[in-house]
Amino acid sequence: LLGFNPQYFLLTGLPGLEALYPWFIFPFCSIYLVALLGNSLVLAVIRKNTTLHQPMYLFLAMLAFAELGVSASTLPTVLGIFLFGANEICFEACLVQMFSIHSFSIMESGVLLAMSVDHFVAIYNPLRYTAILTRPRIAATGAALGLKSVMLMFPLPFLLKRLHLPFCGHNVLSHSYCLHPNLIHLPCGDISVNNIYGLFIVTSTFGLDSLLIVVSYGLILHTVLSITTGEGRRKALNTCGSHICAVLAYYVPMIGLSMVHRFGLHMSPLVHAMMANAYLFFPPVINPIVYSIKTKEIHHGIVRMFSQKRARL
Repeated sequence: LLGFNPQYFLLTGLPGLEALYPWFIFPFCSIYLVALLGNSLVLAVIRKNTTLHQPMYLFLAMLAFAELGVSASTLPTVLGIFLFGANEICFEACLVQMFSIHSFSIMESGVLLAMSVDHFVAIYNPLRYTAILTRPRIAATGAALGLKSVMLMFPLPFLLKRLHLPFCGHNVLSHSYCLHPNLIHLPCGDISVNNIYGLFIVTSTFGLDSLLIVVSYGLILHTVLSITTGEGRRKALNTCGSHICAVLAYYVPMIGLSMVHRFGLHMSPLVHAMMANAYLFFPPVINPIVYSIKTKEIHHGIVRMFSQKRARL
């Protein structure tokens, strides 16, 4: 194939359903409204209530921040496609979006791991819980997670810039936003460095984080089984319920998308697009709902916030 130098890439919404895009405007707008408003409410409640300035809720605030970042990163192109039919994105903007999406996703995975360690410490050594997880340590953890995600992603735009000229065959991306696995298949040049570094990022973040989360829950289960009373076991396990939902909401769509990319090459492009959307949209939507319902402190804080605003009116 002859190489060419595209100034713009073409993003793909839902292949084969272009005529039905007007019907998807309300669902996608609702998804973003729930994700942005829900995570913003969680952040506002934790910030406003000093009683929630505890390790568990501070980590939850980090999770909400990361999910806000993911949602805000995809919003311009996704709603641009369905609202205005604007499916073009320049190469530089595509790199910025790719960097933002992957950085916040890596941070989200790291926060889920930190939350699992938080639950283990709370169950294993409740008397020294606040002494072990102090605010400076939590702040340092958050800063380290943010710095790690940025530093890991920092080389990727430059590696793609190196491959920018020329591209082969077409400039059509298979999603409504720019992702690294999608971009590296377009250049004509040697992409082995990009593939190796991309694999390193996946294994050192998502792979390692998920493994350590499993180890943390193994230790939690071992600790819970050593509790003599049934009531104590129930209370200990109840503290992990919302986090387990968050982990499943994050990793199940990711595994599904990986399986589709690996074994579903014969599947319709629509399946690939739907799985990619589920991977990025499901966690930011479901997590604030789960934590608002299952965590009574967050639930009461949201109710109190709206009650106060209504009283002022």
